[in-house]
Amino acid sequence: MMFSFQTIVLFILFISFMVFVAFFGRLPALRRTPIAKLHKLIWVQIPKAVLAMDQALTGGRISRYLTRFGNSMMYDRHWTVVGFFLAILVVSEFMYLPHMWPRIGAFTKLTVVITVAMPYTFLYLACASDPGYITPENVNYHLSLYPYDHTLFSPGRECKTCHLLKPARSKHCSICKRCVAKSDHHCIFINSCVGYGNQHWFLLLLASTAILCTYGGLLGLSHLTARIYQKAPTWSMWPPKGMSMNQYMGAWGWGIQDNVNIGATTLLALLTCPLVWGLFIYTLYLVYCGTTTNETLKWSEWKEDMQDGYAFRRPMAPNSPKNKMVEPTCTRWPVETEQVLVTTMDGEPPRQDGRIPGEGPWEKVWSLNHVENLYDLGFWDNLLDVFVPNYTFGNRGDELIVERRRRTQ
Repeated sequence: MMFSFQTIVLFILFISFMVFVAFFGRLPALRRTPIAKLHKLIWVQIPKAVLAMDQALTGGRISRYLTRFGNSMMYDRHWTVVGFFLAILVVSEFMYLPHMWPRIGAFTKLTVVITVAMPYTFLYLACASDPGYITPENVNYHLSLYPYDHTLFSPGRECKTCHLLKPARSKHCSICKRCVAKSDHHCIFINSCVGYGNQHWFLLLLASTAILCTYGGLLGLSHLTARIYQKAPTWSMWPPKGMSMNQYMGAWGWGIQDNVNIGATTLLALLTCPLVWGLFIYTLYLVYCGTTTNETLKWSEWKEDMQDGYAFRRPMAPNSPKNKMVEPTCTRWPVETEQVLVTTMDGEPPRQDGRIPGEGPWEKVWSLNHVENLYDLGFWDNLLDVFVPNYTFGNRGDELIVERRRRTQ
């Protein structure tokens, strides 16, 4: 049992770590770190080596089959991962609840029912809700949600696939095959994009899943420790003096073996807690910064251009005229952009030909700290924008309500 206990712990930690690498390996903050290198090894270098080996041994027959299967799994919508996620929830709760239910009081039973129900509710809402698909019928509405910042998003650009004007903060999803308003990312756990229409449900799904793992893990831990105390009165949560590590871990192994269903599920919940909380905290951090995953990647590209000396900015003229055909007035957003950012290939300022908006001379920008983020209104207003559709922020355009610096650096 001692070997099995260690094996289970290591296996769950390994799976959690690999999921962390898959999710976070491409983040700009982890670039040039071992996590990013491991992500590249798993998703780029190993597949290339396998393809080269197959080409040499079979002429690429296996690769062609795997490529078709991989493209279907990676670039088409399917419910495989959603079903896997649901299976983990259902099987874990089926193992856990029948054994734990007789051991808890009425109030705890009520909290357990609520805690268990929340992830299913928010998963359904996140999957079933329209994430903000842009259509010819609603494109004008989505164009009016956010102003263009003339940095990440510029007016007049058309999606080459949908042949629709691209609203500010939107992105075409190659998996959904549609443009999505305020696109964050395509999430395989909900088989849909996270966007303007379902971002609040996705955030609540992460929060409720994190709470479920924590609550279930702590409740199971209290039961396990109580049983171990009965077996070994000198045992404690932290290794006591005079008790070897083998004895300490052996007591844990006995506690899990005493009720394998509760023990294994508790172990799974506790070891996956950091991963789920990490996803939730990172998503909440993006809300705090007034950005999305897609925009964070764009800002990272700007950061590299600035470090290379290719980025320039100049002020945007107050009340500058707009082409209403491609840039409708955004009446709900309390601020307008005050800058125009561009990059050049040679590190020289753009030519003064009148085609680029703004006024005055161009200034070279070396750091994101000197650039405003138009979509950062402060944490509370950013949160309202997530949870309250069409929120107008009141008549606050002239107030000093925001600090629109890049707070992700």
